[in-house]
Amino acid sequence: MNPVELDTLDQALIQALMIDGRASFSRLSDVLEVSDQTVVRRYRRLRGSGLLRVVGLPMGRRVGLFESWLRVQCAPDASLAVAEALARRPDIAWVNLGSGGTDIHCMTKARNREDRDALLLDKLPRTRRVTGVTAHTILRMFTGGPERWFGLDVLRPDQAAALEPPRPAQAKGAADTRPRYELDDTELAMLAVLGQDGRAGYPELARATGLSESTARRRLDRLREQGALYLDVEIVPRTLGYEAETALMLTVDPALLAQVGAALGSHPEVPFAAAVTGAANLLAVVVCRDTDALYTYLTERIGAVPGIRQMEVIPTLKNVKRAGMLVEDGRLVDPPPAP
Repeated sequence: MNPVELDTLDQALIQALMIDGRASFSRLSDVLEVSDQTVVRRYRRLRGSGLLRVVGLPMGRRVGLFESWLRVQCAPDASLAVAEALARRPDIAWVNLGSGGTDIHCMTKARNREDRDALLLDKLPRTRRVTGVTAHTILRMFTGGPERWFGLDVLRPDQAAALEPPRPAQAKGAADTRPRYELDDTELAMLAVLGQDGRAGYPELARATGLSESTARRRLDRLREQGALYLDVEIVPRTLGYEAETALMLTVDPALLAQVGAALGSHPEVPFAAAVTGAANLLAVVVCRDTDALYTYLTERIGAVPGIRQMEVIPTLKNVKRAGMLVEDGRLVDPPPAP
C-alpha cells in the first residue's frame, strides 16, 4: 500500500492527540490555530478511514496485568492463521509477523497469572504447527504506553506545552512504588468502551457504566490521575511514510541497562523500548523512513550507545494488530468480539 498523503495539519492533529488524546475539539482548534469545524472534519476523516484511533488502555503493572513479550515460531503455512487467532484475543496486543514469516511477536496483557500460564503452557503448545514459544517478561518500560512516541515533531514547543495534561509525578523509566490500583466493575465497563474509542463522550460512558455523566467524568479523571489509564494514538507507521519497521533484541551490560534503555527511549525512531527477561535483556521497536535510514540508525545511533554487546534485528513483515486495533490493508479496524 502506498503511504497516505497527510498534510502538515493532519500530522499536527495526530501529534496533538498523542499529547492529550481527550483534548476537546475547541482546545485543539485553539492550539492548532484553525476553526473547530476544521479540526472536527480532519479528525473524523482520519478516524473514519482507519488511519488513526485514540484508545484508552489500562496501565499494565499499575492495575495488576501480567505483561510479557512472546516470540512464537510456526510452520510457514500456519503463521498468518496463528497470528490472526492471537490478534482476536483481548489479552493480546502488538501482533506482528517478522523474520521470514515464521516468527510471530506479540505482547500479552493477562488479568492474572493463571490466564497467562494457560496461554503459555497449554493453549499455544497444543496449537497445530506451532514449533516454539519464548516468553520475555516486561520488567521496565522506557518508552511506549503513556510515554508517547516522538517520531512526529510538527507542533511548536508552545503548542505542545499548551496541550500537556496533568501527569503523575514520576520520573520517566522509574519504578511505580504506589500500591496496585484495583479496578472495579464500573471502571472495567468504562475501559471496555475506551478501548474501542478513547474519545468516547461522557453520555456513552454513563450508559455503559450506569453512572451519571458527572460521575463518569470524575471516574475517568481519577483513572488518569492515578496512572491506571493512559491514552494511546494508534496509527500504522506506513501511513506517515515510515516503511521500515523492525524489532531489536539487544544484549546489554546489566550495569548499563537503565542508561541504554533511557537512551533508546529518547530516540525519535523508537516508539517502544523495555527491559525484558532473557539473554537479550532490552527490547525495542524501531520505525524508519526506509532501509537506508534504518541502516544509518543502527550504525550511527545504536552503534554510538555504550554497553550494547549484541543485537538481533528482526524486520516486521506484517502488522496484524496494534495496541488495541486490528490492521487490515494498512487501516485500523475494530477487533471482533472475543469467542
